[in-house]
Amino acid sequence: MATILVIENEDFVRENILELLEAEGFSGIGAADGLQGLALLRRHHPDLILCDVLMPDFSGYDVLQAVRAQPSSRSIPFVFLSAKASREDAQQGIVSGADYYLPKPFSIHDLLQIIYGFVDRSA
Repeated sequence: MATILVIENEDFVRENILELLEAEGFSGIGAADGLQGLALLRRHHPDLILCDVLMPDFSGYDVLQAVRAQPSSRSIPFVFLSAKASREDAQQGIVSGADYYLPKPFSIHDLLQIIYGFVDRSA
């Protein structure tokens, strides 16, 4: 079973994503901020990271930089979820090292399509 780390400071959004992951047969782990997310990353080594961009104290870009700096997590697919939806924002996310940039609001279908593109449910 693939493990997906969801780093999202909005409780409602994070919990909805985690419920969706469970319904789809994935193991979801939720973090309310970037620092908590990095602590969970070290303990669980997920197959995919879904991370909000705009978070207080430690942004999604800070998380991405920390993930890519560690050899043990460098290759984990990283998807930004963000209310910043301009083309320039998406380009900045990809140039910074994210594998995908999904603007909010997004559909369940779009989110699942991205997830299935990066992980196998049987992993």
